[in-house]
Amino acid sequence: MSGLTIFQIVGSAMHAQSTRLNTVASNMANGDAVSGDPNTVYKAREPLFQAVAVGDNPAVQGVRVTQIKESTSEPIKRYEPGHPLADEQGYVYAPDIDPVAQMVNMISASRSYQANVEMLNTAKELAIATLNIGR
Repeated sequence: MSGLTIFQIVGSAMHAQSTRLNTVASNMANGDAVSGDPNTVYKAREPLFQAVAVGDNPAVQGVRVTQIKESTSEPIKRYEPGHPLADEQGYVYAPDIDPVAQMVNMISASRSYQANVEMLNTAKELAIATLNIGR
């Protein structure tokens, strides 16, 4: 496996985890947003990943984000007749976002990203050490 291939694999993984972190941040930021119309409520988003071959060897694979999927869960209906966004029946609708699950997802993505940074640094150090052998 060439040095460039290692950087491509790690780079693809870092991009995927960065996308994952961004979607979690968006979900957390919109977790308390409400609407008077259930059709306009924010829907949680989650990236879908796919393994992709890197270089000429199909056994060496990186990852790419194929799409950002929106949740299909129904919004949470709450009776709040005094809320300015309440509908005619007094209901507001909130996204069905579990903050604990989002935090677990964020921690997992963050640790994966950090592990990829360590791999990138190790690959860089090994490449520099290899170049310095002849000196």
